[in-house]
Amino acid sequence: MALSDTSSHIRLNPKRCVTMIATESLLPKPQGIIRAADILRAGGLVAFPTETVYGLGGDARDDHAVARIFQAKARPRFNPLIVHVPDLETARRYAVFDARAEDLAAQFWPGPLTLVLPLRADAGLSALVTAELPTVAIRVPAHPVARALLAAFDGPLAAPSANPSGKVSPTRAAHVLEGLSGRIEAVLDGGACKVGVESTILGLDGHPTLLRPGGVALEALEASLGMVLPSGGDAAKPSAPGQLASHYAPGARVCLNVAAPLAREVWVGFGPCPGATLSLSETGDEIEAAARLFHILREADALAGEGGTIAFAPIPMMGLGRAINDRLSRAAAPRG
Repeated sequence: MALSDTSSHIRLNPKRCVTMIATESLLPKPQGIIRAADILRAGGLVAFPTETVYGLGGDARDDHAVARIFQAKARPRFNPLIVHVPDLETARRYAVFDARAEDLAAQFWPGPLTLVLPLRADAGLSALVTAELPTVAIRVPAHPVARALLAAFDGPLAAPSANPSGKVSPTRAAHVLEGLSGRIEAVLDGGACKVGVESTILGLDGHPTLLRPGGVALEALEASLGMVLPSGGDAAKPSAPGQLASHYAPGARVCLNVAAPLAREVWVGFGPCPGATLSLSETGDEIEAAARLFHILREADALAGEGGTIAFAPIPMMGLGRAINDRLSRAAAPRG
């Protein structure tokens, strides 16, 4: 189907009796940006591109809009959301920044870094956004379409990844429609996401702690802070998104660090892997691999089919390789 400024997609899910709505596909032109902002102001949901993955945006101050995010994704309500804002000045309205947080924001924003900071008493955010925690996860995205939407909306957007909870994250508008068509008002199509894995999450409400590896390499944060960062997070009581043990899961079984796959397995290579069905990066480029990860995971799932297995070649634990391994380990985890 050719994309237009306001074309509609409706998908009925026979397994659930839910009210389906027309999901508009919007182009990242002034008309599409204005339409998306109008939908958000009316309490609707709009999926939009960031440099990491597509986010499912709703007004972070509106309890009903935020509740609809959880409903559309079937997301557990104890799992907090990231608030997206256009700049550091706006972020200060919702979170308490100390000198350390100010320095990191100056270095890495706009970009794929989320800071978990003390929530301002007068923030005015929905308690659902923070899962009633005394902290808020906040970031300034770099994607020009996301920035244009934030400027037009002129408010904070709660925006987890735009996919059913626990499933493979979307890096293209088509991925969003596969999972959420009929459940949200619109998708703003900004093309493929360049980074391809979610933002790095750094806890700064106490001792600096890596809560989720992501688009900013751990090595860069440690160099900035002058310290080795411990890892933290609790899958039972998440303090930030992306901490659930089973997440990013395709339908097929996922195996990791496979150098010699079985005959029936869909083997996804990294670097030179003669005979690999698919490859994250034939040259072993971790940036290319991160950008391709979720799209390749979807392709491999389709090839593996029901009851099949996807086998991933080893990926070094350095740079963005750490984030890739984190996502794959959660995709491979036992599912409840």
